Amino acid sequence: MTDSPEHRPAAGLDPEMLEMVLDTVDRVGTELLPKDEVLRFDREEIFPEDVIRTMLGEDIGLQLLFIPEEYGGMGGGAADACRVVSAMAGICLGVSTAFFALQLGAEPILLAGTPDQKEKWLGRIAAGDSLVAYAVTEPEAGSNLGALKTRAEPVIEGGVLTGYRITGAKQFISTGAHADFLTVLAQAPEGPTFFIVEKGAPGFFPGKPEHKHGIRASATNPLTFDNVFAPLENLVGGVPGLGLKQASSVFARTRLMVGGMALGAGEKALAIVRDYARQRIQFGSPLSEKQGYVHKLVIPHLARLASARALVMATARAYDAGEKGEDVDTRASMAKYLASEFAVAASDAAVQALGGYGYICEYEVEKIRRDTKITTIYEGTSEIQQNIISLFRWKRTFKTKGGFYEDLAREMDDLARTAPRVGALRLAAAARCVNRTFQLAHARKLTKSQAVMFALADMAAWTEAGCALAREAAAGPAEVMAIAKNLQAVLSRVFAAEAAGLVGRKAFYAASGTGDVGPGELAGFEREADLPALWRAETGLIADMDQAAALVFGDS
Repeated sequence: MTDSPEHRPAAGLDPEMLEMVLDTVDRVGTELLPKDEVLRFDREEIFPEDVIRTMLGEDIGLQLLFIPEEYGGMGGGAADACRVVSAMAGICLGVSTAFFALQLGAEPILLAGTPDQKEKWLGRIAAGDSLVAYAVTEPEAGSNLGALKTRAEPVIEGGVLTGYRITGAKQFISTGAHADFLTVLAQAPEGPTFFIVEKGAPGFFPGKPEHKHGIRASATNPLTFDNVFAPLENLVGGVPGLGLKQASSVFARTRLMVGGMALGAGEKALAIVRDYARQRIQFGSPLSEKQGYVHKLVIPHLARLASARALVMATARAYDAGEKGEDVDTRASMAKYLASEFAVAASDAAVQALGGYGYICEYEVEKIRRDTKITTIYEGTSEIQQNIISLFRWKRTFKTKGGFYEDLAREMDDLARTAPRVGALRLAAAARCVNRTFQLAHARKLTKSQAVMFALADMAAWTEAGCALAREAAAGPAEVMAIAKNLQAVLSRVFAAEAAGLVGRKAFYAASGTGDVGPGELAGFEREADLPALWRAETGLIADMDQAAALVFGDS
């Protein structure tokens, strides 16, 4: 599980090229998406198709980031994509969603397309003349792909299969009415299968755009397919029946992108708060000097977002290095879950932090609050992520006989010896408690309770995010770490304290909540999991938050 910040990915851009792309995003924000335009798009529910297409043109070409070099792109990796969509979400999460839809729609082709399909369709994207949509979600099935109702019936002419006719409905499709082509999941006789459908195909009818709570600069439409013909060469990968596996691979990676977008929006909200709190004078001093204000509305949220970013980027680097399988995919679910939930909480705190101004559209934070909520819903709701996390970490703990989290605990013990100021000992204790709670839940069949499984998911995700942040913080310069003025190290301690406290509380809840564990066994569990140590994890937390506030609001 160890991931070093200095690790050079096997796939992706070199640092100089990535900085050029991020500079381009900044230019887009200045020239194409200034604040007044972003607020207008939100207020009038405008999908700025012309702006999106300009972003794909030869003068900007942001879509080249995720297209392989052999098809005319730049060959960026998952870490690069997370950085870029995050930066774009800091400008407008709605526009970032519209741009992300392009990558999402292309992912089935990227992952499973034949060489000819990649040459044709990825080439069209690289040329800058195609918007793409990903048409999977259905009105009744939602994210449950196993309940797929859209059908793909084979067309046989002269005894030869020439294509399929697609009939059904899709719901909540980003850019669906504007896309030049779509990747559509439909139920073929062999099983779920992806097809490419072009705009204007007979029988394809986009519905009216949805009026949404947030991300109003993105277009979301229902789609109807009435006997739409997809020629055989448009069957993604050339082999029917592999769509569920392909969709799972797509979701694992794109969940990271959603996490990145959530982080960009949440961090933008806190940046607005930081500037406001420095300037706003209340009772003779700026809000940034009010301990209750910054301890409640700023520092905990900075620490949470820092932990989620560390987990998002560590997982992205793992994908770029070629890591595959349940372990890294589960981390992607953790990253998406925490980043989205933390971004919603941070943007909500930002509205409170600005008081009456936070409720006014001009100050942006109320828009960000509305926008971030969708990140807990699309690409799999938070509850779906909790199901995934608890199931696969339970399986992992059982298969390794407790070795998985014990190894993580030992890693944190070792880290504490070389970097004693990042909260690693708290995280080691949390990891051992997670381990013991999974084992108790398995032995006593508490895993039958979804409430217990959700608690286990939270314990696992917070612990692993804390470990990811601790690793990054420990990589800071030794002389800086020695005097404990590294903001990331202080935030790591703050998050480790909160994570350990959460793990202790949820462990007791999981063990006691169903009533299936008797008083004697429960007392033994409290000792074995060392719950009292976790309940004492907030020792020194006020001082750490004071130090973090001094670093955040100081002159540096």
